[in-house]
Amino acid sequence: MTERLSENPVVFIQDCIRRRSIFWTYHVNMRLDRRHISREEIFAAVDSYQLVEAYPDDKYLPSYLVLAAGTFHVLFAIDTEGDNARVVTAYRPDKDEWELGFLRRKSR
Repeated sequence: MTERLSENPVVFIQDCIRRRSIFWTYHVNMRLDRRHISREEIFAAVDSYQLVEAYPDDKYLPSYLVLAAGTFHVLFAIDTEGDNARVVTAYRPDKDEWELGFLRRKSR
């Protein structure tokens, strides 16, 4: 069965965050502390989420990279059928790889 895509993935993700309908992947649990990003920061930044990149055909679920609080990226996989979002990873973007504002990758 193919996952149904959300018409507005950022709104869907924000709704999941607000309702705490969130799963934390093993990967993100291993990375957050080392990357100095807390779960609380991810929750607190919910109103600031901006779509950076979309991966609707990702391996398991459609996923979306969002900019949070203007300072860090969070990759969410969304499960519209299960009505939840999964935090896959979070990181602070490298200024050498991203344009000012962290919404676009620099051309190589």
